[in-house]
Amino acid sequence: MQYKITFSTGEVNYLFQQAAETIGDLYPPDRSIIVTDSNVAELYGEEFSEYPIITLPAGEDNKNSYTATGIVDKLLDLEAHRKTTLIGLGGGMITDITGYVASIYMRGLNCAYIPTTLLGMVDAAIGGKTGINFGKQKNLLGTIRQPASILFDISFLQTLPDEEWSNGFAEVIKYACLFDTGLFEELEQHNIKHYQNNQEALSKLISRCVEWKNRIVKSDEQESDVRKLLNLGHTAGHALETQYHLPHGYAVSLGMIIACMVSEKTNGLKRQAKERLIKMLRQYHLPVRLSFDVKNVMEVLIMDKKRNKNSIDYILLDDIGQGIIKELPFNIIEDTLTDFLHEGGH
Repeated sequence: MQYKITFSTGEVNYLFQQAAETIGDLYPPDRSIIVTDSNVAELYGEEFSEYPIITLPAGEDNKNSYTATGIVDKLLDLEAHRKTTLIGLGGGMITDITGYVASIYMRGLNCAYIPTTLLGMVDAAIGGKTGINFGKQKNLLGTIRQPASILFDISFLQTLPDEEWSNGFAEVIKYACLFDTGLFEELEQHNIKHYQNNQEALSKLISRCVEWKNRIVKSDEQESDVRKLLNLGHTAGHALETQYHLPHGYAVSLGMIIACMVSEKTNGLKRQAKERLIKMLRQYHLPVRLSFDVKNVMEVLIMDKKRNKNSIDYILLDDIGQGIIKELPFNIIEDTLTDFLHEGGH
């Protein structure tokens, strides 16, 4: 299955249930360069041996300006030019930094993504955001620029560690909380093993998440309005992620509980909705508690891109399937972080 969607920054070709090796039909090795990380290169490098490959050290900590500059140096060595296509083969770290470098090298190269993680397939590779981390701030430097193609080959997920399955399901649960009560109920009835053992169910799940994200991004590509909803769990989550070196999905899991606690305080979210979410997060092996220093987390959080001087646009829930954007003063968030330390996922 494949289809195309036109956004303000470009047209994207979505290629589902297609073997990754077929990327050569679109982007031949003599005009393309693959960017990947050391983990993916070790597992799959031989399958793409016809391509020039730039291999980065694995891990979110390497998504920085130093690594980006290193990619540029290697592109110069490989004589990359404006008709060269960069192919990001890997998880969210790889697609983020590949897209970022592609958007700035010679003022813009064509790029394509082959996500190899569940998180990449349902979220990170979708929507056109590119970026690198700077200091304590996640994705502080970046652009919005769509890739030309995204190829989804779920066979990559066969080598995914269990932790990375949970990592990806945090974003799946996010879509369910924001928009889709039917998806939330489906997730309640199953577990990770169900999707690992059922390719049809997994493919449908990925497609459903991609459709939700594209629907929102299509209406607000530059994140001036409804696209902010996709940050549910991410505001506090990003601060926890950078301070405590958590996997992204784990941080989002904790961030969604914090968002529910704020929602209880400010707009009457029923406790039962929060309890359903906590039960589901446990069901998909995601954390619901963490000890942290509130002041350290707030120092990072107040520099978030959604800040409005003394307040911030925070994503909350009116109910399961009903996400809202609400401007909150920082003191409410700080108080809730303190409450989380005492209450958390109880």
